[in-house]
Amino acid sequence: MQRYLREIRPTLALALPIIVGQVSQMLMGVTDSLMIGRAGTVPLAASSFGGNVFAVFYVLGIGLLLPVSILASRARGANQPAECAEYLRHGVALALAWGLLETLGLGLLATQLGRFGQAPEVLALVTPFFLLIAASLVPVFIYLVLRQFSEAMGHPWVPMLIMLGGVGLNAALNWVLIYGHLGAPALGLTGAGLSTLLSRTLGAVVIFAWLRRDPAIRAAWPARWFGNYSRARFREMLHIGLPASGMLLFESSAFATSTVMVGWLGAVPLAAHQIAITCASLSFMFPLGLSMATSMRVSRAVGAGELARRRPIAFGSMGLGALMTATFGVMFFCFGAPIAARFVRDATVVALAAQLLGVAALFQLFDGGQVIGAASLRGITDVKVPALITFLAYWVVALPLGYFLGVHRGFGAVGVWSGIATGLAFAAIFLAARFARLTR
Repeated sequence: MQRYLREIRPTLALALPIIVGQVSQMLMGVTDSLMIGRAGTVPLAASSFGGNVFAVFYVLGIGLLLPVSILASRARGANQPAECAEYLRHGVALALAWGLLETLGLGLLATQLGRFGQAPEVLALVTPFFLLIAASLVPVFIYLVLRQFSEAMGHPWVPMLIMLGGVGLNAALNWVLIYGHLGAPALGLTGAGLSTLLSRTLGAVVIFAWLRRDPAIRAAWPARWFGNYSRARFREMLHIGLPASGMLLFESSAFATSTVMVGWLGAVPLAAHQIAITCASLSFMFPLGLSMATSMRVSRAVGAGELARRRPIAFGSMGLGALMTATFGVMFFCFGAPIAARFVRDATVVALAAQLLGVAALFQLFDGGQVIGAASLRGITDVKVPALITFLAYWVVALPLGYFLGVHRGFGAVGVWSGIATGLAFAAIFLAARFARLTR
């Protein structure tokens, strides 16, 4: 037990600024929801629909780029700064190529949003917002690579501060562009999309400039950025990144599909769903940040040849994550209605969102367990079987059950959310069990 407790402190020290950075990134979405919600229920529903479809593509890129932190941490554990630089350089190239490809794909998808069966008033608002957040993919992917590299090198605090600055900038731009202050036109939902694009672009520029000038990073900074790429390194990154993308895709597409299903029920359930998913996603940033630190620490232990530390690092994090998520679960269960009322004035939306937050309170523990379990397995480069577990959890268990309860049996949005909760529990149990078996 002492070994497990000893590992919690260094994991938390690395995780704390990552968590703050993740929460800051999520706060951009929360800020958008709060400020768009003041413009009306229909803009809020449109932002929910567009944002959740976009999220599927966004998490694909996140998964594909996760190897930067894992492999750079392993190289750092083996005291190989030149390898750290190569993984950064190849990660940036991957971010550019994949970001441009996905931006093109989202541009084509924007012409087909009517096929998702959403309300006409929602579709009338969503396209400009959708195209603007699609344009933010390249800068946000580059930022993610640079941030992961910095964290893997043991410098997580400046990326955190940059993210906090981005939240403030996004809120200020929202105030100007959504409502039309300081002489700007009132762009509504489109203004929120433009704010997101500008904030993410500036964040990528600032973190690159800082890393380039930081003396502590100099030994691991690439001497060149383009050309002379290694196919072996790209293969190594894709060996981890593709299954990781698959895992995130299965989960995020399940949540996006649940949003579409709730959208079939009308604008009020969709707006309530957006409020609840925003709150649940914000609380998820805490175990997510902890999982990132866990993955890097497990990978660094592997690089240093300290294999006996893998279980204490991972299971210590799972215990800490359970404490975090239980705290949020109590908050959602006890204060669901007051929380929902901060987003929108519509009493019907508030009442339904409070019910959904009650369901979210139940799956908080499993949500934290599954993300830390998956990250621990990535730290030991086990990704294929976890991807299968995630597919089963969301597409064989969660969505069919959510459709049956929510749409077929008439339990509405609460039924859809109950199916998602069951899938999360499945994933948490089986991912933790696999890590325990592989590190026995």
